[in-house]
Amino acid sequence: MLGFLKQPPVLAVEINVNLAVLAALGLTSRLWALSYPPAVVFDEVYYGQFLSLYMKRIFFVDDSGPPFGHLLLAFGGYLGGFDGNFLWNRIGAEYSPNVPVWALRLLPALAGALCVPLAYQILVELRFSHMVALGAALLFLFENSLITQSRLMLLESVLIFFILLAVLSYLKFHNTQKQSPFSTRWWFWILLTGVSCSCAIGVKYTGLFTYFLILAMAGVRSWQLIGDQTLSNVSLLCHLLARMLALVAVPVAMYLSFFYIHLALLYRSGPHDQIMSSAFQASLEGGLARITQGQPLEVAYGSQITLRNVLGKPVPCWLHSHKNTYPISSHQQQVTCYPFKDVNNWWIVKDPGTQQLVVSNPPRPVRHGSIVQLVHGITTRYLNTHDVAAPLSPHSQEVSCYIDYNISMPAQNLWRVDIVNRETDGDVWKTILSEVRLVHVNTSAVLKLSGLSLPEWGYRQLEVVGEKISKGYHPSMLWNVEEHRYGKSQEPKEREAELHSPTHVSMSRNLSFMAKFTELQWKILTLKNEDAEHKYSSSPFDWVTLDTNIAYWFHASSGAQIHLLGNAVTWTSANVATVVYVALFLWYLVRRRRHVDGIPEEAWWQWVQAGSLCVGGWAANYLPFFLMEKTLFLYHYLPAVSFQILLVPVVLQHTNDHLCRSKLSKSMHSAFVVAWFSSVYLTYHTFRPLTYGAPPLSKAELQNLRWKDSWDILIKKR
Repeated sequence: MLGFLKQPPVLAVEINVNLAVLAALGLTSRLWALSYPPAVVFDEVYYGQFLSLYMKRIFFVDDSGPPFGHLLLAFGGYLGGFDGNFLWNRIGAEYSPNVPVWALRLLPALAGALCVPLAYQILVELRFSHMVALGAALLFLFENSLITQSRLMLLESVLIFFILLAVLSYLKFHNTQKQSPFSTRWWFWILLTGVSCSCAIGVKYTGLFTYFLILAMAGVRSWQLIGDQTLSNVSLLCHLLARMLALVAVPVAMYLSFFYIHLALLYRSGPHDQIMSSAFQASLEGGLARITQGQPLEVAYGSQITLRNVLGKPVPCWLHSHKNTYPISSHQQQVTCYPFKDVNNWWIVKDPGTQQLVVSNPPRPVRHGSIVQLVHGITTRYLNTHDVAAPLSPHSQEVSCYIDYNISMPAQNLWRVDIVNRETDGDVWKTILSEVRLVHVNTSAVLKLSGLSLPEWGYRQLEVVGEKISKGYHPSMLWNVEEHRYGKSQEPKEREAELHSPTHVSMSRNLSFMAKFTELQWKILTLKNEDAEHKYSSSPFDWVTLDTNIAYWFHASSGAQIHLLGNAVTWTSANVATVVYVALFLWYLVRRRRHVDGIPEEAWWQWVQAGSLCVGGWAANYLPFFLMEKTLFLYHYLPAVSFQILLVPVVLQHTNDHLCRSKLSKSMHSAFVVAWFSSVYLTYHTFRPLTYGAPPLSKAELQNLRWKDSWDILIKKR
């Protein structure tokens, strides 16, 4: 019974020496002297600011993409014990001793190093020889641009890692599908595909390009499965549902989890939360939450309120009035939208049927459809609009606080409260939560922020108008109560003193995760910074021919410098390989159409699959940039060129196997490959000082490295 104890347990482990050596070389090339330079390099100044906010748990919004990449950098900072105290104010600033430079750059470096064995394994899964796969891995190893990008606190290497991992996982799943569908390995690889795609998208939205490519490949395969008569209906349904689960549901769940962690970590108010809604701000610790904490929830007749415009553009602002009058049109008291907290932002919600300006006991809440008057707290004049052209928007009505000039211009100061989100938050007007339209009873105009700045007589504040025709609920027509108190004094002087005092009553108000996620996601997608022209910005046309570079860092005294610059031989070879592949593909396609003997069927489908992945991956990650209206840089091309690099050894192998017929031509081809690869390595070695920033080069040496006139190699002036 216990016979199995007579023999010791044996654990057999298979090690792919190629993979192990490639991984070691990748780690060496990316981790060597990782703390050098000990200064802020290019976009480290950008990512470092968010890193410090993570360390201090302060909320921020980055319009460049989702938070997963920032979370990974923050994890590196956490492992290194970074406290967030460093001023990321300029490129070249020396890091202080409290900044763990090695730890901050570690995860991007590891991701870049692992791309080398991933490239090898991808071509193995495409059924190419180990020599071909080794060639692709070595091209990654000696690619200067990938090394530079990996050794700094930047995100492109992380993005490329997850892209390649997603591709490899899908290929392994595809190959496992032929042998053992629904096995443990099968589930592992398809689930890892979905997770990797989600991680790529979570690092940068450009990860979507590869995700769509994989979805297209999975869609083609699913279409083939539908036509497979050997599969039962139940089995086919299971296949399709498994793909939906792994490639759609899992990425969505993962994507949401990134935001959940992001929002859970950043619970403190900061400078970025001003662009968020009042409800979002109130959910953060400090800031608006400190001001509004515990305000009465339900707005009642007699409530003192401030009204913030929901749009938040061009800046967040509050409905405002002051004693000055319009110098044109009606000469009534000005009403504007003011982008700062001010006592003149306070209004009193009044019942038109009474003269009372305080809240009754018990309070009478204002509901959807209620008619109210809004009394300016300081001047006690009523919010009014009439059929007079607004000062800057002649097709809209002027909004004012009514002054009785006794000139046959009666007050028109009744407003109907329309709560547009009452389906979710009820029909009682609530502080912070309710978004309302204020509809003028006499003219049906809607109170709206035009977004235009008034002239000097209006102190450059934003114009508020009555929109005569309302179509839908544009955010500029929506307002929410931000600060709120129950008015207690009917006497003007006491009421004014009350308005100057802060609110103190206490009550927490928390948004659900989905509400916060939806708002933050919308801000990320719609928030646009004014992109100024950058010295090193470039167009997609410049990338293919490597007509551009980026100077990342320059040492003022020694002249040492780091540049993002690709291996010119590799990039040129990648372009040639792409052209050759497309030409051969079309040639084979025509021959097959005419039933002319060509390459073997197995080689043809291997050729198609490799091209679909490599050329398709290059096109998917490159062509969309022609449609983008944003400042672009050379590093945006790195995911695309990674797919191109994979194609180079594929084309070389194909030409050797199917185009070189004689022994002499094969020998010449082999000699060409050796000479070509030697030039790849020599180019890498030549530009190594600009890749690693060491050693410093002389003026003559730097001038010799300027292979193209468009390259901006920095030469120190004596």
